[in-house]
Amino acid sequence: MTFYDRLHTETELERQYLLNSPLIKRCIGQGQFSLQEYIAFLTEAYHHVKHTVPLLMAVGSRLPMTKEPYRVAIAEYIDEELGHQEWILNDLAACGEDKVKVRNGRPNVATELMVAYAYDTVMRNNPMAFFGMVFVLEGTSISLATQAADIIQQHLKLPNQAFSYLRSHGSLDQEHMVFFAKLMNDLTDINDQNDVIHAAKIFFRLYGNIFRSIEQPLQTAAA
Repeated sequence: MTFYDRLHTETELERQYLLNSPLIKRCIGQGQFSLQEYIAFLTEAYHHVKHTVPLLMAVGSRLPMTKEPYRVAIAEYIDEELGHQEWILNDLAACGEDKVKVRNGRPNVATELMVAYAYDTVMRNNPMAFFGMVFVLEGTSISLATQAADIIQQHLKLPNQAFSYLRSHGSLDQEHMVFFAKLMNDLTDINDQNDVIHAAKIFFRLYGNIFRSIEQPLQTAAA
């Protein structure tokens, strides 16, 4: 079994926690999604995506010379990820939301905790474990992003300009994951492998909590 296959296998329980988020199940399974929920999703996405490049920079700065191929990979990721948070703000504007307000606002607690764990993982634990976050976020995009964009657009009748983030990540991340799989299969250090798996398990939980945090305020307001 390759390490990439092991990563899939050993994180399956946590992946299901994410995919069983009521918001995801309702959107993908039943085509039920409100404009308020889409705006909330994009808002939280902005507040974690804006940290992607700073986190990648921190990872690259902390990798030793023995991990040079992974530092090169980080540089490629940085080039790919630059400016994606601005795509999200433009999508929000296309939904009628004030993107300046979002830019200057604060994330939900669940989003802030995921970002904080990411920085803690890089700065205190093992920067290589950050690849667990890459696995979670990009893998989720591949399986859900394009499908969700089609469902939401059909249901809400929003313009194409409101879906640059979801649609670009659905296609971009397929290429990224081929690259990512090779990176992981070249990773032979057992401690690094275990740290990547551990981080992926936690990121699946934390990302799932973001989706749950989006739905909870809406349920409260409806009540």
